[in-house]
Amino acid sequence: MSPVDECVPCAGEVRSYAARFVARVTVRNRLPLDYSVASLRIVDFLIDGLRKGGAEHERARETLFGLGTYVGEVLVRRAGAEWVDFDADQRAYFGQPVGVRMPDGRVWNPLGKVRNRFELGGPGESLQTFYLTLHGRVRRAVV
Repeated sequence: MSPVDECVPCAGEVRSYAARFVARVTVRNRLPLDYSVASLRIVDFLIDGLRKGGAEHERARETLFGLGTYVGEVLVRRAGAEWVDFDADQRAYFGQPVGVRMPDGRVWNPLGKVRNRFELGGPGESLQTFYLTLHGRVRRAVV
């Protein structure tokens, strides 16, 4: 049983889960996962590598979950989102226990988006594009 199966973090625990995941993969692989929007392109490449390497979903589950928490954390840090626990209907719809709520009130599912990138692949499932096309994201003032 993987750590993901044993204890799926609630919204209040996802930030620390993502930080531990990033610390583990950056030390081991020297990946520049710095919570920037540009780093989402690296996430796309990592997921594509898992697919091309023939990883089965079960074997990649923990990595995909970690990447999903990372993508969500980029939304939190860069777009003003907040982690939320999904209610029963949202869990059934999204297939995930947590997601993010954007400043405009809409709820997004970064964990599911990572899973879709793995299962479907292709540019239509890009995580960087996912971020860039979100309406209602906080725009940083140019100084």
